[in-house]
Amino acid sequence: MSDLEILQKEALEAVNKAANLASLDEVRVKYLGKKGLISSQISQIGKLPPKERKNFGAIVNKAKVAVEQSIAAKKEILEDAALNKKLASESVDVSLPIRNEQVGKIHPISRVIDECVAILADMGFSVEEGPEIEDDFHNFTALNIPPNHPARQMQDTFYLPANDGEDPMVLRTHTSSVQIRKMQEGKPPFRFIAPGRVYRSDYDITHTPMFHQIEGLYIDKDIHMGHLKGCLHQFLKAFFEVDEVPLRFRPSFFPFTEPSAEVDIGCARQDGKITIGAGKDWLEILGCGMVHPNVLTNVGIDPEEYQGFAFGLGIERLAMLKYGAPDLRNFFDCDIRWLNHYGFSALNIPSKTGGLA
Repeated sequence: MSDLEILQKEALEAVNKAANLASLDEVRVKYLGKKGLISSQISQIGKLPPKERKNFGAIVNKAKVAVEQSIAAKKEILEDAALNKKLASESVDVSLPIRNEQVGKIHPISRVIDECVAILADMGFSVEEGPEIEDDFHNFTALNIPPNHPARQMQDTFYLPANDGEDPMVLRTHTSSVQIRKMQEGKPPFRFIAPGRVYRSDYDITHTPMFHQIEGLYIDKDIHMGHLKGCLHQFLKAFFEVDEVPLRFRPSFFPFTEPSAEVDIGCARQDGKITIGAGKDWLEILGCGMVHPNVLTNVGIDPEEYQGFAFGLGIERLAMLKYGAPDLRNFFDCDIRWLNHYGFSALNIPSKTGGLA
């Protein structure tokens, strides 16, 4: 018997004696590894006379295949045995109580953003986003906010350290900066909303340094206040899920709109609760107006040809009104008890017309 035949016989006997997967793998490495006893025989081919090389190579390959097949068959047997042993040793005590599992909730802010986007998207508005760190032009100047306006003061705006010879950047005070960027990038008509985080230096029961806004912009030819009122009326009815909601427009002032208005909705107050759409009381809900001609000029749009409206809503304010949360600061306290009370199941998604789908 040749040396190769002896190695093959030894390898097959070792495979047969392997008691577990670890010992089987040791056999594989010993005989079939890179430096294995059978694998290394291939290096002997170059030392043989040319006439013998082909025959010797075939014998080596045959031995290698035989051992590989034996190892594969043995491995399957050992794996089945290991699995059966594990199944026999493991058991489940069905009398044990179940583990307590906490189910996550959707935050009311995320919920309201999704609701607003769904409703306004159904009305033809697309969604746009922009940077939260802004320059003076996009956050103030392009929006017709003069240099001495109170909004520019240090006590109202978060300014970042300025580089030499440059104006300081700011944390955006509104998402109106997104409107400026998108109008600069394209050509009218425009109809989009810009939801996102904004920052102002304020903190009390109704104000936080960081909060969320959603602003809408509609620029086209022949747009007027009637379109603005109709848009807001349809949106507020869908969001508060009421058949009718009285609206009252009060003259106001915003540098970027002219005319400007504060919008109140009809409500009733009783026992500390607010009911939207009923009663004879009023509640301020948002600001809006026709886009100021100077704003259009600043972004390269001819105000003689195009006009439009803009509106802005505070996401937290909408959430507080719709879901009865009394303190704005609770939205950011990370109190799991609060979230369990005011949060929403992930299965309840907002429909396009408001409410749950």
